[in-house]
Amino acid sequence: MDDLFLLSEAQMRRIEPFFPLSHGIPRVDDRRVLSGMLFVIRNGMRWRDAPAGYGPHKTIYNRFIRWSRLGVFDRIFAELSKSKGSEQLMIDATHLKAHRTAASLLKKGLYPAASGAAAAA
Repeated sequence: MDDLFLLSEAQMRRIEPFFPLSHGIPRVDDRRVLSGMLFVIRNGMRWRDAPAGYGPHKTIYNRFIRWSRLGVFDRIFAELSKSKGSEQLMIDATHLKAHRTAASLLKKGLYPAASGAAAAA
């Protein structure tokens, strides 16, 4: 488990106040599950491809969906954007998917040329 990405204790202390309270049985380790969420999203993976060290992929996915609906991540981002010395906080959530046949669009002349290089060829 040493090669897994984990949030530091200081990072966890900073965002823990925004986590919802646990009702009933205690939750699985928040640090491990949240680190698993970040790992999957950062690497553009499917939830089921998350390394086993983060726990069951279903747990990671369910908590991500539940906390997203509760606005947990919105509150965390709002608080982090208020930090001292930062005038701007930008989060890039660009994610592009292309169909497997999209590569052939240029050959067929269906893709608009961004420069004159394609027209010259």
